[in-house]
Amino acid sequence: MRHVLAHPGTVDLVSVAHLRKQVRRLDEQYDSTPSTALIPEAGQHLGQISFLGAHARRSYVRRELHAAEAEAAILMGQLVWDASQRRDHDTADAYFGQAIRAAQEHGDKPGEGLALLRKSFVALCGRRDPRAGLSLTQQTAHTTAPASQVLTGLATLHIAEAHAMLSDRRACEKALDAASGQFAQIHPGDPAIDLFSPTQPGRLAGSCYLFLHDAQAATAILEETAQALRDHSKSQAVVLGNLTLAYIRLGQLDAAVGRLNAAIDVTERHRGGAGLTIICAAGRQLRRWRRNSEVQDVYDRIMTLMAA
Repeated sequence: MRHVLAHPGTVDLVSVAHLRKQVRRLDEQYDSTPSTALIPEAGQHLGQISFLGAHARRSYVRRELHAAEAEAAILMGQLVWDASQRRDHDTADAYFGQAIRAAQEHGDKPGEGLALLRKSFVALCGRRDPRAGLSLTQQTAHTTAPASQVLTGLATLHIAEAHAMLSDRRACEKALDAASGQFAQIHPGDPAIDLFSPTQPGRLAGSCYLFLHDAQAATAILEETAQALRDHSKSQAVVLGNLTLAYIRLGQLDAAVGRLNAAIDVTERHRGGAGLTIICAAGRQLRRWRRNSEVQDVYDRIMTLMAA
């Protein structure tokens, strides 16, 4: 790599494969490692890929560099957004836009779809703009339909989430059913098979029913999902955080505090931005019980988590 970076015109497929391997290694650490620890190396690799792409002499090497750039830019967008506790929407969107353009240059529909899907997360969960999110998720599903049932199914789950945010229960449940149909047809050769988890439908359905103000339905779905998801991942923290919100709305303080403590336990490991955001939201909603000693203890844990 030192030689290739000093003589970028000599970049070959072996060099590209090495860079993609490094990006994927970091991507595999995303769910269990603080994003701030991954950003420097991920940014370095993205910069190297972009630099080599500008100097590569062979067209087939440039195409592979475009694929590598899409992967690295998607990862950087995720890391930056997560590290900012889902506040730096503009930088995340810029990286996802870079990934979309690179994937289009390569003719990579799954890569383009994944970047669009990540961009939709920013619209839905960051900007809280369900109409923009709905447009992006629909665009994702259209883009990936011929290429990946995993990505199409995931996009359809988030179409359901957008409808839930818009208080359209009928359209939401129709999309949830459609997503289940997509997942039922997944085959092992799907290019996005590694992105699929059996707990994803439950995670999103629980979130949808929270948006639809049906805490009873959300609790049942999220409890089942939480029992299946015990990997101490950033996704587990989100499920536990949403479960806390559902119990708060049902007025079940002991269950809410128990699930919130579990969410904090998980988030202390990797400091995921989504988990932190939901934990803080749950803390605010516990104010009516602020004189309770257990609530005061969990407030102390939240403050320690935020200060770390």
